[in-house]
Amino acid sequence: MHWPAVCESREGGAAHRGRGGNRAMPPPFRIAVLGAQGVGKTAIVQRFLHDDYSEVAVSSKTRRMHLSAAVLNGHVHDLQITDYPAISSFPVSSLQEWSEVCCRGIRSAHVYVLVYDICCFDSFEYVKTMRQQILENRVMGSGETPILIVGNKRDLQRGRVIPRHSVSDLVRKSWKCGYVECSAKFNWHILLLFGEALRSVGCARCKHVHATIRFQRALRRERCVLM
Repeated sequence: MHWPAVCESREGGAAHRGRGGNRAMPPPFRIAVLGAQGVGKTAIVQRFLHDDYSEVAVSSKTRRMHLSAAVLNGHVHDLQITDYPAISSFPVSSLQEWSEVCCRGIRSAHVYVLVYDICCFDSFEYVKTMRQQILENRVMGSGETPILIVGNKRDLQRGRVIPRHSVSDLVRKSWKCGYVECSAKFNWHILLLFGEALRSVGCARCKHVHATIRFQRALRRERCVLM
């Protein structure tokens, strides 16, 4: 299933508050995107936000925070999508989280998107380790924070190292997580990916499990913050 993207500009700010400007905005959805180096998580985020793709790999030790928006069951929600570098481990405490600049805000995310390369076994092992660390060290009282596992580079299907059904069964049945495969290069299942991420969070906030989702895509590029 696909959700249409809403590509209006949000300049002016008042339009998304409802008529009269008195309607309070719901709190933002905080989406943390994690993965080993080279899996294409930055390419996924760029494709979603700007419908843009580059063959040049981006290696960075900084986190990038992007602002977007979505309409969920008739309510506009800000999206705060943070693209984290390949961290060595998930912070075990708030002190560690805020002492390491690249990890700030990671323990309070509403949903974790863990990306691996379907052609790289080590990148899946990274996701496996990161998932376990998230379960052990996320903020106390945050409940069942959703985790979505994403297999990127679906366009390189012939180089797959683990059968799709094996990964899907493990993730969905044993880990109880969502699973999506995508291709940032060919813009395949990118909207589906973020739709599933938002839906997994929305289920905890909305009365209707089958939420209707519409995305507002590219905000102004200067809304990307390097931290």
